[in-house]
Amino acid sequence: MKIGIRLGSLGTGSLKKDMQRTLAIGVHGIQLRVMDTEIDPRNLSASGREELADYIDSFGFEVSALSGELGGYGDSATVDERMARTRDMLDLCIKLRASNLTVDAGAVAEPGTRNYELHAGAVRELGQYALERNIRLAVTTGTEPIAQLSTFISQIKSEGLRINYDPAELCRRGFDPIADIKPMAHLVSHVQARDAVRGDVLSIGDERPLTHGEAQIEEAIAVVREGGYDGFLSVAWDRDDDLAKNAVEAVTWLQRQDGVDP
Repeated sequence: MKIGIRLGSLGTGSLKKDMQRTLAIGVHGIQLRVMDTEIDPRNLSASGREELADYIDSFGFEVSALSGELGGYGDSATVDERMARTRDMLDLCIKLRASNLTVDAGAVAEPGTRNYELHAGAVRELGQYALERNIRLAVTTGTEPIAQLSTFISQIKSEGLRINYDPAELCRRGFDPIADIKPMAHLVSHVQARDAVRGDVLSIGDERPLTHGEAQIEEAIAVVREGGYDGFLSVAWDRDDDLAKNAVEAVTWLQRQDGVDP
């Protein structure tokens, strides 16, 4: 497995400065936020895309994923716009050679309902769009228990659809971050290395520095590794305090774990 950092987790306020600091920390790759940022496809010209791709290449980074969470695809009032934006982000993945686009599929409605069919149809279409471009649409865990998400993905039957495993987000919402992941480890195409204290759906738990929460991150990594996962563990830290310090400590800890490339 390789270590990455989701840019924005270092506190520089600049994408290019984040990359420079990431190089100094010594990781293999980066994860880039897309939505409503300077690299949102709506804001980035063709020449801007070329410049960004060349700049990333100059550091020798792989792009583990682009982050494109829009809030789900189950609302008829917004689904067309969100699908169009997701396609644009998948196209940007091609330019930046990112193997995953992480998304929030949204809460899954009851099977057989109109909302479920709308939701499943949108995600199935986007999964196929991703597959045709050799990218994976990686649905981030946390909106529902992993088993429910796995059932949804299995029913859609798209090889382009995978899981962005975020143990901390599951923990923050009161779900068990380890339960049910073993039989579906083959669906994981990206992992967020985050931690948090346990909350519930009404009171979301707070984020914590890696290994200082209740997300069982060491066990989570071991489970996906045993399932054959050899992709990125992407450090992410969303709080405003001690961004760089916590990122460095997280990377140092991950480098000591079995199966992680130095």
